[in-house]
Amino acid sequence: MLIGKKLKNLRIEKGLTQEELGERTDLSKGYISQLERDLSVPAIDTFFNILEVLGCSPKEFFDDEESKQKVVYSKDEITIFEDEDKGYKMEWLIPESNENEMEPIRLTLRKDGDFKEFEPSLSETFAYVLKGQIAIRLGKQFYRAKAGETVYFYASETHQIVNDFDGETELILVVTDSYL
Repeated sequence: MLIGKKLKNLRIEKGLTQEELGERTDLSKGYISQLERDLSVPAIDTFFNILEVLGCSPKEFFDDEESKQKVVYSKDEITIFEDEDKGYKMEWLIPESNENEMEPIRLTLRKDGDFKEFEPSLSETFAYVLKGQIAIRLGKQFYRAKAGETVYFYASETHQIVNDFDGETELILVVTDSYL
């Protein structure tokens, strides 16, 4: 059995780069790369140290039962947060999505509602307006998007989304490098 692919998948699952795993195990990034490509075989104590850092026991690692990823999420798994003062409701569509690369939410803005203001970040932001209309302030610029339109921007400036409709507005919002 080749262990490189399993090590790589486990490292990625834990959200570590090769460099970060190397730092935590006192190994070089290059050596981690060699292990993941099955170009090198670690000493047993080095291997156990890597597994410990990755939070995996040897039994779990070598268990041949293939773990299945969760693909479909039910309505019961949605987490809801409502801010009455600012007039918005956020629904996290995927549990613990703030630990993933993408964080999808459904955002509902009441009439005159506005979403919180965000500081610049490394995030990319995608939105699809389901109903109503939003105004986006991105730095000193303003943009509008109505039902059926798509928004995509780099969050490199202070930004905010507000309801720009005489009624309720609803959108799907997906961000990377979670900041919601």
